[in-house]
Amino acid sequence: MIMSNELVSIIIPCFNAARWLKEAVDSCLNQTYSAIEIIVIDDGSTDESLDIIKSYDDKIIWETGENRGGNHARNSGFALSKGKYIQFLDADDYILPEKIARQVSFLEQTGVDIVYGDWRHRQHLPSGKTFLEDIKLSGEQEDILESLLADWWVSPACILFTREIVEKSEGWDEDLKVGQDRDFFLSLVMDGAEVSYQPGCYSVYRRYGKVTVSGSSPLKYLESHYQIVQKAERKLLQQGRFTSKYRFALAQSYFTMARTYLTIKPDKYYQFKNKALLLNPEFKPNSEHRTIAYSLVQNLIGFNNLEKIVSSIKLLKAKIETSLIKPNFKFHHKTKY
Repeated sequence: MIMSNELVSIIIPCFNAARWLKEAVDSCLNQTYSAIEIIVIDDGSTDESLDIIKSYDDKIIWETGENRGGNHARNSGFALSKGKYIQFLDADDYILPEKIARQVSFLEQTGVDIVYGDWRHRQHLPSGKTFLEDIKLSGEQEDILESLLADWWVSPACILFTREIVEKSEGWDEDLKVGQDRDFFLSLVMDGAEVSYQPGCYSVYRRYGKVTVSGSSPLKYLESHYQIVQKAERKLLQQGRFTSKYRFALAQSYFTMARTYLTIKPDKYYQFKNKALLLNPEFKPNSEHRTIAYSLVQNLIGFNNLEKIVSSIKLLKAKIETSLIKPNFKFHHKTKY
């Protein structure tokens, strides 16, 4: 491992995260890599977050102000930062002691702009029980742009960026309330960032209950991801990269949204399913939505006819449920403030 003294800036946006904040900050202070500045941007918290921030004295850099959203806090933190390398860390997540040292070494050895690793959920149940889930192996992506367009995702905590690549970007989109991390990563890759995978799990991403999305705002969640995909589609067209491969990836993302809409707003299901077909008339769902039986029947009667059957069954099942159905989201990102 290459030993480096280059400064790393860890930027933590915080809004009412008093329950988790200390563990996040301490995980940064406990890194084996010493050249670190920790920047916490309090986004108008009304709990004890600001008291916790102040308790660190000069061990961290911090600012507070009115509530303007997580992306504004991230952009503000970056404006204050001086590091050659940038880590964005949510206040309710944390990193293990070797994380920064390993990824700085990797960036300096490879010369790439972004490195990502493996990660795992810490599950928090309503009963108060908490446990670590199995490690999510991110894996090397043959074409990371294709993967991101199709809704492949890694936890933001497991990524490290060079300052140079973040400076070249337009920053975090402050109009987005959900899916910010997917949008930011995707925008960097579309602008030419070189990205590589380093195996190893040194990041922990909290999850609450059985889904990672707030059941109180599913439509806002889906609308934000539609904005992200539309923005990517426009940019591909502008760049002259609207190839069959990327159209197929976009179709996968639209179909994921369609299936998620099905029991919430069925008219949107048909709209997004048709978008997938428009992008790829020979569309076939990826393995997340397709069983062996599904593939066999699709070969016999076609995608559109099969989806009519599947959607009717799912809608009927939804109608006869005795309790309110919470959407089984296939997107993997937490709802961020």
